[in-house]
Order: sequence, then structure tokens, then C-alpha cells
Amino acid sequence: MRARRAPRTPKDPALERAQIESRETEQWIDEGSVRAEAEAATSRAARSSAPRRSPEVDPEVVAEIHAAAPDPRRAARLTERLAAASAALDRERFDDARRMVSAVVRELPYVAAGHEVQGLALYRTGKWRQAAASLELARQVRPDPALLPVLADCYRAMKRWPAVEQVWRDIKEASPPHEVIAEGRIVAAGALADQGDLKGAIALMVQAAKAPKKVREHHLRQWYVLADLLDRAGDTVGAARWFREIAVQDAEFADVRDRLRGLGR
Repeated sequence: MRARRAPRTPKDPALERAQIESRETEQWIDEGSVRAEAEAATSRAARSSAPRRSPEVDPEVVAEIHAAAPDPRRAARLTERLAAASAALDRERFDDARRMVSAVVRELPYVAAGHEVQGLALYRTGKWRQAAASLELARQVRPDPALLPVLADCYRAMKRWPAVEQVWRDIKEASPPHEVIAEGRIVAAGALADQGDLKGAIALMVQAAKAPKKVREHHLRQWYVLADLLDRAGDTVGAARWFREIAVQDAEFADVRDRLRGLGR
């Protein structure tokens, strides 16, 4: 499916990141910005139908499965397993999704949708190396820019900084939708901040500071990250300015009210 889900209520990316990074490494998951992109990326594998029913597999993917499978009955079975795995991923049953899609990946290595579902499930359970490997395989079979921020975040979790930079370059070269660019920028800036380069991270996020004609969620996400970075760098005036900009657009966004109160604004 290519239709995107409706955006979920945004969480505080900086707070989520701090809470998660305080745990063991294998539990490190970005539940903020990149999570939304990961969820949207599952749309390549399945299209939502009636509530709580298994998703309907995209006709293009069905055609790929039938072309790759030796037997029509087996192709139909693998299609069902992919749909079930996509549904499990959608319901945050990540281990079930990995188990269900394993046969698709094993028997149809040249069908990208299986690797995508497997990679996203691995990502959501903090298995960064395996997730990156699956997403790289999916990328080789069928490039999808929507998956690149998730891949970059896997490399960020593994502290593979050159790989993060390369994927960020790939995102920019692909000229994907603005939402994908935004999530890639957030991951790239986060990687710079992880390395102690707050100045570089701020410079990267400032590129997204210009107010658009219509403010959307991905703009608010970027402004939040920018404000948080400015706060961490000691620029409380700049941080307060961007937190206020967010509050004007959506006073309920993440913990923006608390952040402003914390800055005495």
C-alpha cells in the first residue's frame, strides 16, 4: 500500500530519546520522529482494509510474489503470511511480525516487501544490525526513500557515524517527500549531537527553520528538535523562541508547555 496512515499524536522526541538512551543499548528505540516514518513505510507491503482484519497486500507486491514463487498455491500462502505479518507490525506485535514474515524472506529473497516488514520489526525491537541488514536488502531489491530515515537511525544507534552521513546524503539526492527529508534531517542532527557537535546539529536544523505557508507536523518536529538543541547549547532565548512558535501552532505538541515553563516563559 502506498497510502499513508493518519499521523499519531506526536511525542517529545528529546525526552523520548533521553529516556530510551538511559536504558541498555539493545532497548534503544526512537519512539518519536522516526517511529512515524517506520510506521508509514509499512504501507509498501500492505493496504489497510476493514478494522482489525488482515491488510490487503498491494497488487504490485502480489504480482511480484506470484512471479517469484514456483507454485500458485504457495504464492497465495506467502501472500497471506505477508499480509498477516504486516498486520502484526501495524498492531505492534513485532515478534509475531518477524516470525510470520520469515518464510516470505527465506523463499522470496527478491521480493522487497518481506525484507521491509522484517527490517521494521527488527528496528522496533532494537536489533539494529539485523534491522539495517534487512533494510539494506530491501533497498537493493527496490529502493524506497521512506525507509532511509529508519536505516539511518539504525546506524545512529550503532554509532556508525559515516553510515549515517551517507544515508543522509542518499535521502537528499533522492528528493523524497518533505516528511522523509524532515525525518532524515532529525536523525542526522541527532547523530551530530551524539558526537558532541551541537553547533553542527543546530546548523543542520536551522535549515528547516523557515516558516512555510502551511505548517504541518513534520515542521513542528523539526522546530522542536532545533529548540531542544538550542536549549542544550545554552541558548535559552533561541530555544524559547522556537518552543513558542510550536505552541502557537499546537499548544498540545509534546511537552512544549513544560519546556516553556522550564525556560521561565
